[in-house]
Amino acid sequence: MTTTAAARPRRRYPRGEGERLRADILVAAKDLLASTGDVDSVSIRLVAERVGVSTPSIYHHFADKAALITAVCEDVFAELDRLMQAAAGGVDDPHEALRERGLAYCRFALENPEHYRIVMMSLPHEGEVFTAHDLVAGQTFAHLVSGVEACQSAGIFPANEDPARIAMALWACVHGAVSLVITKPGIAGDDPLAFCAMVLEATGAGMAVLADPAVDDPAGGH
Repeated sequence: MTTTAAARPRRRYPRGEGERLRADILVAAKDLLASTGDVDSVSIRLVAERVGVSTPSIYHHFADKAALITAVCEDVFAELDRLMQAAAGGVDDPHEALRERGLAYCRFALENPEHYRIVMMSLPHEGEVFTAHDLVAGQTFAHLVSGVEACQSAGIFPANEDPARIAMALWACVHGAVSLVITKPGIAGDDPLAFCAMVLEATGAGMAVLADPAVDDPAGGH
């Protein structure tokens, strides 16, 4: 078998440590996705070569390419969730905690543009099983909704709105900002994170305004 320059001999793991091989496969797939920026350019054969195993070894852990790509997407979102949770941890003010969570999201997207592009900016591909429903039903979105609910309980966001709907609106704005920066490099100047933070803060401030009773008063409360 002809191997690529990226392929490397692999030290065999002891019997019963298949999870370590599975992790190696995921890392290789993520590396290939990052370097090619194209799901179609990543094949089971190339992943096997990069890990240093036979193609059947990949199929022992993943039924097909779609299953492997789905696992990569899930892994990317698990890391994103970990970073967002860490950013919000220990922040007492719920609005500030939500802001820190959003900044972590922006930072992750900008530092991992190809992974973000594939997971969040690609059209569905044949055999895809990581769907929009999976995104909304996942832990990452659930934690975002919890952050919104904390802001509602504190009177910062309107209590009569569906927290999932607010969370989706916040997500849409941040996603739009990072997508623009990723697809149009340089459009946000020398500090794309600062641009994304401005969009994030404006959106959060706008949502907070909706919770202010004075907004419904044409006289502004006077």
